[in-house]
Amino acid sequence: QKQLVESGGGLVQAGGPLRLSCVASRTITSVFNTADWEWYRQAPGQQRELVATLTNRGNTVYADSVKDRFAISKDSRRKTVYLEMNNLKPEDTAVYYCNKVPSRLDWGQGTQVTVSA
Repeated sequence: QKQLVESGGGLVQAGGPLRLSCVASRTITSVFNTADWEWYRQAPGQQRELVATLTNRGNTVYADSVKDRFAISKDSRRKTVYLEMNNLKPEDTAVYYCNKVPSRLDWGQGTQVTVSA
């Protein structure tokens, strides 16, 4: 069983929304709650980039490119981290991954988001 399982990606037209989920079912609850959680994305030929962070205190930080369009949240009971994405743009096309800090887990398979113009 993988440590991180991302889902929710798909093909969407520009301007549309998507909601990504990342389940960390193997992470014990206390670790889930005390970690900072992050969403990353990697476009073809590009390095993986950090797009959103949710600290254990509930603070959020976003990359400038997604600010005011993306929102990160979590459900501790479900050990799931979400990324709400609105007003998607073709440049948001990438494979999206989540992970935690400190002590990153093995990377999941990611979920593909493709935004058509």
